[in-house]
Amino acid sequence: MDSIRYEQHGNIAYVTLNRPEALNAFNYDMLRELGDIAESIRINPDIRVVIFTGAGEKSFSVGADLKERKTLTEQRVKRNIYKIGEVFSTIENLPQPTIAMLNGYAFGGGTELALACDFRIAADDIQLGLTETSLAIIPGAGGTQRLPRLIGEAKAMELILTAKRLKADEAFAYGLVTKVTSRETLISETENFAALMLANGPIALQQAKFAIKHGMNTDLQTGLHIERKAYEITIPTEDRVEALNAFSEKRKPVFKGK
Repeated sequence: MDSIRYEQHGNIAYVTLNRPEALNAFNYDMLRELGDIAESIRINPDIRVVIFTGAGEKSFSVGADLKERKTLTEQRVKRNIYKIGEVFSTIENLPQPTIAMLNGYAFGGGTELALACDFRIAADDIQLGLTETSLAIIPGAGGTQRLPRLIGEAKAMELILTAKRLKADEAFAYGLVTKVTSRETLISETENFAALMLANGPIALQQAKFAIKHGMNTDLQTGLHIERKAYEITIPTEDRVEALNAFSEKRKPVFKGK
């Protein structure tokens, strides 16, 4: 059985962590497979939004596979930590908007994968958190860096140093998740959210994401320069002309990503 299940429906890619018997914990083979899929998504012009989720009803992912970890040498532990960081950075840097559809427990690396996504939509009965300090380690797949950038240093420090497990509504209050919905409506709410983006120009979506992501890590003037360059890429596109024509003709535009 593949440890990652991949499907494409229309312009949405669905990436499902597929080790439900292990609560979708990450072993090395799974990380390698996830990285390969992320690379294939990156260069696929037909994919406009990516949704990540977990197989089964219990877990999105509980993070590193501790049964595997217990058998590894220190060198192989370092290999795994490097690999998970590399793969999550690849996901964070995908040009397409990404959504983590949190259908169950998301602890440690599971939460870190969600943080590498642009949005997080959670079922109301889940729990999540960066719980690594309770295992005498620290978040090693971006958690100490992405969480404070998302919710602020003080709140991130609180959650990481206490290893607190958050319920979905608490995570929403902290600003960690984008939206909370019932388990029954999780898929439809996530797809409705994706549809809001799919209605817009795909090149514009990618350039807006690029400008925000890269601009946030620099000073304002450099960020404004990045924004201007990203805007310039949209000017010669067929989609921009189509949007203007659709506006004057009072119809919805049909974007082709060109």
